[in-house]
Amino acid sequence: MISGAHVILYSSDADADRAFLQNILGTRAVDAGGGWTIVALPPAEIAVHPTEDAPKHELYFMTDDIEETMRDLAEKGVEFVGGVSELRWGRLTAIKLPSGAEVGIYEPKHPVAFG
Repeated sequence: MISGAHVILYSSDADADRAFLQNILGTRAVDAGGGWTIVALPPAEIAVHPTEDAPKHELYFMTDDIEETMRDLAEKGVEFVGGVSELRWGRLTAIKLPSGAEVGIYEPKHPVAFG
């Protein structure tokens, strides 16, 4: 049966983004050989949303307290994209990776699948 998920982020500065995920977000990592670092993710869930547009994928990190997480990350020099948006399903912001890519962070208002 399925034992996990593997997410791929394509980056214009993969080394910097890997270091950010490992050092700033404090995730574990393994050396997969050949210069490939694979970074562990926290528990995850997947939602499938209907769309009339072309299919796409999005990545969000989840937090129990968005303000505390933002304070902690700001102290480490993380750049945020905008403030916190109050949405029906959660409180949302985004961070910039060193490559310039953006990744969402949200505090869910809904029950979580792994909690």
